Amino acid sequence: MATGSVERGRLAFGQRAWAAAFAELSGADRESPLDPEDLEHLATAAYLVGRPDTGAEVLARVHREFVRRGDRVRAARCAFWSAFHALQSGEAGRAGGWLARARRLLDEGRHDCVERGYLLYPVAMQAIFAGDTATACEVFGRAVEVGDRFGEPDLVALARVGQGRALIRRGEPTAGMALLDEAMIAVTGDEVSPIVAGDSYCTVIEGCQETFDLRRAQEWTAALAHWCDSQPDLVLYRGQCLVHRAEIMQLHGAWPDAADEAQRACERFRTGNRGTGPEHPGIGAAFYQRAEVARLRGEFAAAEELYQQANRAGREPQPGLALLRLAQGGTDAARVSIARCLGEAEDRVGRARLLPAHVEIMLVAGDVRAARTGADELALITADLDAPLLRAASAQATGAVLLGEGDARAALAPLRRGWSLWYELGAPYEAARSRVLLGLACRALGDEDGAAMEFDAAGSTFQQLGAAPDLARVESLARRRPEGSVSPLTARELDVLRLVATGMGNRAIAAELFLSEKTVARHLSNIFTKLDLPSRSAATAYAYEHHLV
Repeated sequence: MATGSVERGRLAFGQRAWAAAFAELSGADRESPLDPEDLEHLATAAYLVGRPDTGAEVLARVHREFVRRGDRVRAARCAFWSAFHALQSGEAGRAGGWLARARRLLDEGRHDCVERGYLLYPVAMQAIFAGDTATACEVFGRAVEVGDRFGEPDLVALARVGQGRALIRRGEPTAGMALLDEAMIAVTGDEVSPIVAGDSYCTVIEGCQETFDLRRAQEWTAALAHWCDSQPDLVLYRGQCLVHRAEIMQLHGAWPDAADEAQRACERFRTGNRGTGPEHPGIGAAFYQRAEVARLRGEFAAAEELYQQANRAGREPQPGLALLRLAQGGTDAARVSIARCLGEAEDRVGRARLLPAHVEIMLVAGDVRAARTGADELALITADLDAPLLRAASAQATGAVLLGEGDARAALAPLRRGWSLWYELGAPYEAARSRVLLGLACRALGDEDGAAMEFDAAGSTFQQLGAAPDLARVESLARRRPEGSVSPLTARELDVLRLVATGMGNRAIAAELFLSEKTVARHLSNIFTKLDLPSRSAATAYAYEHHLV
């Protein structure tokens, strides 16, 4: 009976039917202890179907059996993979213990073997975490050489991906992405084990996100989705796949699908955890993605709870939470949060992710100088990385700052460039936000027809997306001067007058129109002079008397 189960388990493993492999091999092992080779298959299947505790126990058994047989090299390999999985689960102490045991086994036997190359991998990873990318690149390179010498594709793929990520963090994105692409040839060619394949997919997609390379991120996310779908029983890595898919869907405007994928990711991560230990770190990203969609839809209470869940799972809820506070009218809270977060971000990738929100919040807060500093820094980072996604964000930020500085004419070119880039990227929400800014620039220049068309186009997109807060704002901005009315005021002065009539102060008007408080004060002075009015209350009466409100 056990022999039949073993054979069925081996067959299922070869067919990547992980649940069947796990069930058959587990059953056979209960009847009669499996050989180490079959136990290794059982451990792999356990990890892949979301039973990490079982996988760890079985790997430890295999290790002990190889030690008993005097096979130090195989025992050391088991120790490495035990450490690898422990690191994936955030158990640094357990991982360190397994690695120390693996080194001792190899040192005692003075073995020259591929396992020596595997033990270089955690050394290089530690160097990356310490910020020593030069050492990381060198150690990963040595691991690749060992893997090539012994013909070990798993080691070569792991080390090459690691070296590519180290080069990206070192400021050499072109060379780094070339290594990632090369490693993925082995992964998509089915030359590596499923554990290495899944880890490589996720690591490479993270590398694409670090370089804001949307095209590659979409390509490898689609490949990861196909790989996961070909293994219906797979739990490990499927959650990460769903999060990556949700991020891309949100950018492309498929918000309901993005929310659904992020929800499924939460469920997958929890299925994989089974309540046996700390939650998978990826669940924080899934909660954050759900929060982002809720914020954009105007579901602020739900967004707040989801950001808190993301934070509890270890995912910094910024810049989304700061943008939520801004949408709720908490400008000061938003400014403090984004400034704190930006102050903690030391690497340029992390700063680039925060700077667009920083610029937006500082403009609303009336701190045009801080917004200008942020936009200039974003432009410098963009020049280094040269990614379309960053170019779009940088152009939009620069245009918004120029508008805030009162130079609407200069703002037109970067805003149109930003809109064009967002459109080419298939990012309708961001493209519509660029059109709102273009409408404000047109209005400041007296082109009311141009402003109306930009507002109308943006409003149509916001309505299709379900972006309720943005739709409400653009509808309030779209109010036009009554036909046939004659006024000595410019279009922008009329905007200021209308908002004065609603009781808004200079700071609030500056936030609404993306201007500095100084510019608003200048417009207000012009209004008083042109209309011969002595006060804000008189200006309010004039606005109602002439049907401007």
